[in-house]
Amino acid sequence: MTDKIQENGEIDILRILRMLPHRYPFLMIDRLIDVVPGESATGIKNVTVNEPHFQGHFPHEPVMPGVLIIESMAQTAAGLVVHSLGEEAEGKLVFFMSIENARFRRPVTPGDRLHLIVEKLQQRANVWKFRAVAKV
Repeated sequence: MTDKIQENGEIDILRILRMLPHRYPFLMIDRLIDVVPGESATGIKNVTVNEPHFQGHFPHEPVMPGVLIIESMAQTAAGLVVHSLGEEAEGKLVFFMSIENARFRRPVTPGDRLHLIVEKLQQRANVWKFRAVAKV
């Protein structure tokens, strides 16, 4: 089944759980689509009201914190890196190192579906640089 998932450019949650060490409540992606190993991928995050950060941000007008949107993009990039490196890289840590020019255009609220589009710009040894955009 894993081979079929790879062939059609999608990676489901079960494979993401093998690839990334993140777990609830900090796993921020539900699926990867449009995966082109070593180049690009789109993460899918279904935003639901029962996520723990909405209890305090903000109870009467829930808004997903921007830092968690950025973390979702970073996890999408990490999933692409691990997938590109192969099964021997599954479960290894991929670290987020820096961010440039982050901007937020509108709030993300429960019921939204985030499309987290990452594109590799360059790779030097073990350091990969990405362009990332989150769209509702």
